[in-house]
Amino acid sequence: MFEAIAFYLFAFLTIAMFFITVTTSQALYALTALAAGMIFISAFFFILGADFLGAVQIIVYTGAVMALYAFGMMFFDTTRELKEKQGNKYIIVGLSTLAAVLVVVIFAAPMVSENIVALYPVIDGVGNTQEVGLVLFTKYLIPFEVAAIMLLVAMVAGIVLAGKKMDLSITLMNDAEIEEEKNKKVLS
Repeated sequence: MFEAIAFYLFAFLTIAMFFITVTTSQALYALTALAAGMIFISAFFFILGADFLGAVQIIVYTGAVMALYAFGMMFFDTTRELKEKQGNKYIIVGLSTLAAVLVVVIFAAPMVSENIVALYPVIDGVGNTQEVGLVLFTKYLIPFEVAAIMLLVAMVAGIVLAGKKMDLSITLMNDAEIEEEKNKKVLS
């Protein structure tokens, strides 16, 4: 009974956070809701007893969203209003149809998956964490290291690019100076 209540609670919260992510016009609100949605997804793993995957979900994916959040705070001017353009309606209908088909496929997958055989069969006496580590650090070691280097390069590049815009600090300005800067950006 507890699992069912927790599942529906976290399902509602996850969908709500991702809905906010997609519909909000503020970049920082979207990133905050995205991070919360990722944390709520990790709750599903904890409910299912996959504690390692839940921790990895929090550390890797939520950590990546927080890095994205940091980039967003560095690059976006959060003091100005955002004017959104309406996109092509055919693209929206096409993507919605694709999403609906994917949902049907995802729900139909367990019926088809009875014939699927795992590439790495379960080894007796070895836990889930050891199996994930074995695959990650043998077969996927090079992609794992390349991803780490790419993240490091992206973070250094973000710091360098943000450093070029650091001539003004909004936190050190009073309200009149902030309004003056807003007016300069609107006029230019």
